[in-house]
Amino acid sequence: MSAPFYNSEAPADWFVDPVELGVPGVRPEGADDAEGALSWQTDALCAQTDPEAFFPEKGGSTRDAKRICTSCSVREQCLEYALQNDERFGIWGGLSERERRRVKRAAQAS
Repeated sequence: MSAPFYNSEAPADWFVDPVELGVPGVRPEGADDAEGALSWQTDALCAQTDPEAFFPEKGGSTRDAKRICTSCSVREQCLEYALQNDERFGIWGGLSERERRRVKRAAQAS
């Protein structure tokens, strides 16, 4: 029986930059939060999970998405973005489209 083959040299392309992959929470060197209006998205927990949970079919459950939102550090920025941009679909900042409409109406009434 021969010894298993072992290559001690790493291939030249072994490293993939996490910034290029869009890994949440990883920002380019020297980047700050003022860099872009959507920079908060790099820290969003939804970016690490199945997007279908955040865009359920009509009548589908929103429970899993909302549970993820409760522990997300950028939940407020997400909700603010959805309200400002009149997002019509999906769970944003822990609220459904119907819930966001209610928030908007309440804000307009006051």
